Amino acid sequence: MNIDLGGKSAIVTGSTGGIGFAIATGLAQAGAAVVLNGRTAEAVTQAVARLQAIVPTATLRGVAADLGTATGCAALVAAEPSTDILVNNVGIFGLMDFFETPDAEWDRFMAVNVMSGVRLSRAYLPAMAQRGWGRVIFLSSESGLNIPADMIHYGVTKTADLALSRGLAKRMAGTGVTVNAILPGPTLSDGVRAMLHDASVQSGEPIDAVATDFVRTHRPTSIIGRAATVEEVANLVVYVASPLSSATTGAGLRVDGGVVDSIA
Repeated sequence: MNIDLGGKSAIVTGSTGGIGFAIATGLAQAGAAVVLNGRTAEAVTQAVARLQAIVPTATLRGVAADLGTATGCAALVAAEPSTDILVNNVGIFGLMDFFETPDAEWDRFMAVNVMSGVRLSRAYLPAMAQRGWGRVIFLSSESGLNIPADMIHYGVTKTADLALSRGLAKRMAGTGVTVNAILPGPTLSDGVRAMLHDASVQSGEPIDAVATDFVRTHRPTSIIGRAATVEEVANLVVYVASPLSSATTGAGLRVDGGVVDSIA
């Protein structure tokens, strides 16, 4: 199986680190021209330089924009008015008890995790349909199915991403454009590494070991019994972004290590 994205363009939101950067790397390695995005010009510049070093032949651009705002989404679209592949990866998470989560935090999570994908999909999908080809991919989470009691607000946004991707897939029926959601489980992203940093320092164990302990304690249904790597998540995204996935649309595709206890 040869995944060739030569001649295709891709935008990966929230791609200066973690899963987003791994996705951008995978797409660039497959030949796509990739636009990286982050909130600050410094972070974007550094990410572009880092990826260029990994894939010297890649065509890369960067756009600094806060996609948690309508203004930021408009700025990205103004800078990059067209794309073949849109990966709605940008997202935030954090532990917080339901009864201590104020409206402002709900609004912030909805703005970043859901409305960024709404706004960008609305901007880019019509031209994809006119060209007869396109890929829109949402990064949801197994938490969208297994709503975590300690971050309900996060889980709700990831459920919304699943609903949005399914609805958009139906809306784009017959156009040659597919819309899917990817559901990672516990993944050693930059954010998770930061979350586990204090536990690693206190225990003296490396981050990988702390992550494994976390998975076994808090996600005991995991079949692989460890956190996934960002590259393992990116591999599935790259396939779904490719022409090879043309019969896959409206799907919630799990790369969760078996955390979701379901045969479907």
